[in-house]
Amino acid sequence: MIPQDPAMLLSFMNLKLRDCYASLDALCDDMDIDHSWIEDKLSKIDYHYDKEKNQFV
Repeated sequence: MIPQDPAMLLSFMNLKLRDCYASLDALCDDMDIDHSWIEDKLSKIDYHYDKEKNQFV
């Protein structure tokens, strides 16, 4: 289950990106998650995906 709270979502996404996936696209494809929903939700708490770091910063 994907956390709905932005702070919990941030932690969840960065954990999955660090431990399981080489990119946000790979995570979204595998987990069948809408890429834009994640980015919109995390942008509300001023976090954005950094491709080079493969995490939300």
